Amino acid sequence: MAAFAKNEAEIADRASRFLKAELKRAGLTYDDLSERLGKHGLKGETRNSITAKLARGTFAATFFLASLAALEMEGLRLEDI
Repeated sequence: MAAFAKNEAEIADRASRFLKAELKRAGLTYDDLSERLGKHGLKGETRNSITAKLARGTFAATFFLASLAALEMEGLRLEDI
């Protein structure tokens, strides 16, 4: 089995690119994600905070998991990221 990523920076970049691609595929904006995250318990997220998180590529696992739930993803494989 191939390694998931070579280092932490690569993991961060891949996770950020994955979320951006899934938002685009779903036709959702950062404002839409903000609204949906509120329904999943992350009420403090704004378009600007989401933009900053995805630009720098670092965010809590809770943000990542809540974003997946907000995108209504039914399954995810590490190979997809």
